[in-house]
Amino acid sequence: MVWAVLAGLALMLTGWVARRPRRVVRSLVYLAVRLVYRLRLRGLDHIPAHGAALVVCNHVSFMDALVIGGASRRPLRFLMDKPIYDSPWLNWLFRLVGAIPVESERHDPGNVRRALHEVSRALRDGEVVMLFPEGRLTPDGEIHAFRRGLELILARDPVPVIPTGLSGLWGSWTSHANGPALSGRPRRFRARVALYFGERLPPGQATRALLERRVRELKAEADCWAEPVVEEALERP
Repeated sequence: MVWAVLAGLALMLTGWVARRPRRVVRSLVYLAVRLVYRLRLRGLDHIPAHGAALVVCNHVSFMDALVIGGASRRPLRFLMDKPIYDSPWLNWLFRLVGAIPVESERHDPGNVRRALHEVSRALRDGEVVMLFPEGRLTPDGEIHAFRRGLELILARDPVPVIPTGLSGLWGSWTSHANGPALSGRPRRFRARVALYFGERLPPGQATRALLERRVRELKAEADCWAEPVVEEALERP
């Protein structure tokens, strides 16, 4: 009798996961992020409950998308490097959550155009898309100039934009703080990480310069709470 009940529950759970895969993955990611970091969130209500929107954030580490995507109350589509997307171990997960791979024109002519087309289609379907306008991980912990692709997306699809500041992940093994990301080993556990979503900018008012300034301001505010990185401490065993 007990085994029959357990089997029934397992079938129900499997069916629920199959119907809502992104929601389940997001919940699991959020739980994992909460276990690994002491996460402070602010401004989650700035992400609209319905309709298309763009979330733009500074890019600190390879964990950024997981932290932001897990924290969001809505599923986020996000752009990511194609070599990482094609990872044989993780491609199934990236496909499940709807990641959009992008490769440089030098390696794959036309790929950027196709990626931007997929972003446009997602926005027109009423989804939320997240991107890192710097186009790469920060090499020094600072925010670098936003690239032109952001303007191309907004010119094609003027949607509300949520500037976002992330702090606390610089110095982790998934950042470039101590050499190439992922080349070392984890040195911190339960670090303080702050993720601040700013007020939505209406369609047509979000310029590249304005968004870069707002993200810088939000990161500076997040820095006040997030754990400072002390190089000497990082070298301790």
